[in-house]
Amino acid sequence: MLKRTLIGLLRSHETTGDKAKDPLLKTRYYKLPKDQVWEEVTAVLKKTPGYKLLHEVQNVGEILAERKTMTGRTQDVTLTLFAINPVKTAVDIYSASRGSMGDLGSNYRTIIDIYKQLDRKLAQYKIEG
Repeated sequence: MLKRTLIGLLRSHETTGDKAKDPLLKTRYYKLPKDQVWEEVTAVLKKTPGYKLLHEVQNVGEILAERKTMTGRTQDVTLTLFAINPVKTAVDIYSASRGSMGDLGSNYRTIIDIYKQLDRKLAQYKIEG
């Protein structure tokens, strides 16, 4: 966590992907159709305090949310869902803080928090890339 805080002094965004060096930031895959994963993701965001759903474009697979940090800064969080095949869906997250200063690792923690909640809720459907 200290490393993430130090990186966050300069950087005010974080993203996930298949090529992420940090295993916690790897794309998540679930053995469920995209529509079902969509319902679960939106339910998690709606139930989690501090998150506000701004925009949902289901045919594109994007969910835009906003989160206020403890320091009062606003984070823009974009979740992207990809249908790999009819019964496999991938979820990637991009989080960025508004403003010019670094985020002290809060975008990293936001992504980890969302993934933990999704992994808990969809544990029986989680698969490796």
